Amino acid sequence: MKLIVPALAALVALAACDGGTQGADMTTEEAEAAGNIVGNSSSSNPSSEATAATTATEIPAAIRGRWGMVPADCEPGRADAKGLLEITADKLEFYESVGTLDAIEEAAPTRIRASFDFTGEGMSWERDVVLEVHDDGIELVRREYGLDAAPGPFRYAKCNQGR
Repeated sequence: MKLIVPALAALVALAACDGGTQGADMTTEEAEAAGNIVGNSSSSNPSSEATAATTATEIPAAIRGRWGMVPADCEPGRADAKGLLEITADKLEFYESVGTLDAIEEAAPTRIRASFDFTGEGMSWERDVVLEVHDDGIELVRREYGLDAAPGPFRYAKCNQGR
């Protein structure tokens, strides 16, 4: 019995000296879910995509341009091109509304998720929008999120692509 007490005390002391290294193989996501502020030091570096999102200030170049929902939307001079979407470095211009880039949440060369401040037809609203280019820059998919967001996705074809 005399040997058990010191051995038990040594085990308790050893466990206390662990210094929290038992969770060192935990990913950052697992550490955050468990309520730990610091995860594995090898996963503490942000990914390049996350870095791009925090440093991006414009809509990526691959997404900019004129996009139409139907071929007639791309015809120059049409007053009824209701499916035309013109994208610049900081704006989404629709038939009767304009969305100005507010804050970028995620950005990659062919994808962006950002909040936009919209105005049109005497109203103003905010919308979280994802724009993603597919098929070597020929197709654009737009999705909206938030209160009163339009159901989607909306698909566009790049204007001046032989359509």
